[in-house]
Amino acid sequence: MNINKKIESSLKLNISDWELDFYSRPIIESNGKKRWELIICSTRSYKTKDIFLWNKKCPANEVNSVWLTKAINEAISEAKKQGWEKPSTVRFWRSSMKSIIKKSLEALSIEAIVSRRTYDLLDRIQFFEKEIYPKEKGYVRGVLAPTFTSKMENSPQPLPEAVRGDALTISEISIGELKLSRNWPIEFGNIFPIQQDLDDNCLVPGLRLFSKDRSLALSAWFSCLEPIKLVINKNQLILEASEDDKWLVTDLPEKDANILSTKFLENKKNSFGYQFISIQSTPYIEKFAGFWILRDIELIS
Repeated sequence: MNINKKIESSLKLNISDWELDFYSRPIIESNGKKRWELIICSTRSYKTKDIFLWNKKCPANEVNSVWLTKAINEAISEAKKQGWEKPSTVRFWRSSMKSIIKKSLEALSIEAIVSRRTYDLLDRIQFFEKEIYPKEKGYVRGVLAPTFTSKMENSPQPLPEAVRGDALTISEISIGELKLSRNWPIEFGNIFPIQQDLDDNCLVPGLRLFSKDRSLALSAWFSCLEPIKLVINKNQLILEASEDDKWLVTDLPEKDANILSTKFLENKKNSFGYQFISIQSTPYIEKFAGFWILRDIELIS
């Protein structure tokens, strides 16, 4: 082994899943064609201090898996230069591009997960939509390239009996407590760094599930669910998940539904849209079989 390889092998690369969007943008290029662009970012975690960001314009006549495969390979090479390992998993939610994206990722031996649990990517797209694209020549105001269709018409399905648990409660947790979640004992779940400038006393709404004998089984099921956010529709508490799944968690009295809906709206303004789901065997044990941080992001459509 030569000295360069020894040095390279001794360096510890950052490891993270990636989030990807490949679609047209609200820009008309000088040739009269819509701009197509690949946007990639790594998923924030407590394991890495930084985030990998990468984007590349695509000629309108080359929107295919061949171009995308080459572009992702370029991103992987650039990421390695910046100290990042090749991702093993990439999430994306653009259903109209599913075939092209999946084909490209499979060609690179990367697992493709169709999921809207891409909070960092959506923040990145919003940044471009608000701060970058409007300043460029050819910008078209209006609905030219929606981030994704949030008006899903599919009806919510009841949670399967096996994963409903013994009891559930709607609860709140402070931003300060949520910032400490990296130190909690958690068997299944997904947490990520919280915005540090938020008031620690702000309360975040969420769902607590309890199951004395099946808390781990419930958590394993939820970990495959890709939970996105909790919403109130009339008197129903609904969990949106994966690409476009909706799960009916519980029916609520009208008064409780109105109060919870107001809390959700306030939270989006004050606490970055954070929510949570926790699963425990009992309310008194200081250990989580499962814990997920969620975000309700107001999308540009």
